[in-house]
Amino acid sequence: MVLALISSLEQLVDQYQLNLLQLIFIIFIVTIVLLGSLMTLVESHLPNSIRQSFRYGKHSHKGATDALVNHLEVPKAWFSHFYVFALGWSILALYFIIRSVITQEVAPEFVLRFLDLMCGGRQHRQVQVDSSTALLASLLLGLQCVRRFYETNFVQIFSRRSKINLSHYAVGYMHYFGAVTSLLSNTAGFVRGSKPEPFTLSHLSLLQLSYILIFLFAWHQQYSSNMVLVNLRKNVKTGAVQTEEHLLPSQGWFNLISSPHMFFEVVMYYCLSDLMTPIRTWKLIFVWVASNQTINALLTHQWYKENFKDYPKRRHAIIPWLL
Repeated sequence: MVLALISSLEQLVDQYQLNLLQLIFIIFIVTIVLLGSLMTLVESHLPNSIRQSFRYGKHSHKGATDALVNHLEVPKAWFSHFYVFALGWSILALYFIIRSVITQEVAPEFVLRFLDLMCGGRQHRQVQVDSSTALLASLLLGLQCVRRFYETNFVQIFSRRSKINLSHYAVGYMHYFGAVTSLLSNTAGFVRGSKPEPFTLSHLSLLQLSYILIFLFAWHQQYSSNMVLVNLRKNVKTGAVQTEEHLLPSQGWFNLISSPHMFFEVVMYYCLSDLMTPIRTWKLIFVWVASNQTINALLTHQWYKENFKDYPKRRHAIIPWLL
């Protein structure tokens, strides 16, 4: 029965040229932009259920709560779970692309069939990225997954009182599932009738090489910004956790913007999306990440200004000197 259902879905994807990953990220973008706009413009008129479901962390909903939404909340510390998944999924994708480049063989049939199902169908997927570019992009995204796995499981200090909606939890899994899968969707050796090429940097333009360097810079700066937040909750001398409260950061990029870690997330995904040009799914992933991080940064900036009366006026929300 399961095999019959998968076969029917494959036929549907082929017939209508459905790209399920693109559909997922379009839904994410529309949802975050719509709800984010409502939260910004008319939040006071929205039902508590929507406000409580959308907000989390330092800018979580305060006041009367919805009984049903309360049952759909999980600890914010569960963020660490989908980085376990992201790490494993990215390593698996990296294994297949390295294997493809080394052996000069097309990906196994079950991988091709999976990509056909998720990324547009057997007849409609085309090669848009060479093996070397996809390999480098996979290494960069894998590097990000490794670091975030380390941070969320061994470094970050989550408040035991902080909750997130189950929808945020599910979206985290879907984001990394889609982002990693899209790295292979239109890559040589992962499209029927194509063949991988030997690894070479000659396919990369100077602009693409600069994106790799910018990504690595942003990767390091995001880690430094996250450590500033972690150290706010620790005793400087002993390293012991002394508070779970949200305090005012005032080091590094925090002197310019309220959420540098979110800014550098956007920068990294911009680099990846341009590195993976012209894959349309990666353009959607970038728009989704930029929208999500910007709206969260604006809410965080608003929270800082409301809770710290002497909050520096020259700080912007997410883009230095601009937004």
